[in-house]
Formats: sequence, structure tokens, C-alpha cells
Amino acid sequence: MSEVRSELKYLPSHEWARVESDGTVTIGISDHAQDSLGDVVYVELPEVGSQVNVGEEAGTVESVKAASDIYSPISGEVLAINEALEDEPETVNGSPYDDGWFFKVKPSDVSELDAALDADAYQALAEEG
Repeated sequence: MSEVRSELKYLPSHEWARVESDGTVTIGISDHAQDSLGDVVYVELPEVGSQVNVGEEAGTVESVKAASDIYSPISGEVLAINEALEDEPETVNGSPYDDGWFFKVKPSDVSELDAALDADAYQALAEEG
């Protein structure tokens, strides 16, 4: 059973979003997604300073099995990327919610996350397969 954290919001495409105390939003992929992908070998992230839009492609994650697009759960400016993933993309497999985060956004409208799934809804979706 994959870990699903209650404090996060999720997209049906398996990205998660965490609103931080400073109002920024940290984004990554779920434990279910990293498990389905298998060994992550490469992560392409958006550029710092670029704009991402809710529901649109913001990067790519590649594994030994497949490549998958990363969709942004919120619109805003990219403030930081997880540069450690450049040299150690497998961090996503071992710590998808902590050390394996992808990028941080200054949201233009945090209420966009209201449309995302809560942990219970995401758990049900992930279990459906």
C-alpha cells in the first residue's frame, strides 16, 4: 500500500502539493506514482523564474520503465527547483514527499488547490489502479 499524506492535495495524474507556512507551494509526485514508475533515472524541472499553469505540463520524470509528464497543481512563479535531483534522481523513489520534491511555486491563486483531491479521494483513485 502506497503512503498517502493527509496534509497534501493531489492531482489525478499523481502530483502532490503542500502549502508551506510562508504561502509557497511545494510540488512532487506521490508514493504511488514513484512506485508505478519504478527506478527514476532523470527528472526535468521547470526553470526558476518561469510561470507554470494549473493542469499544464511543467516537467518530465523518466524511469527505467517510462517517461511521464509532470503537471502543475497550481499556477504561479517557480521560486526553486530541487537541484539535488539532477545528480540523484533516485531520491524520488526513496523519499517522494520529503527529499524528493520537484519544485516550489509562489502561487497566483492558492484557491486553485480547492479543485485538487484530498488524501481520501486520492487514496481511492490510486487503489482503483
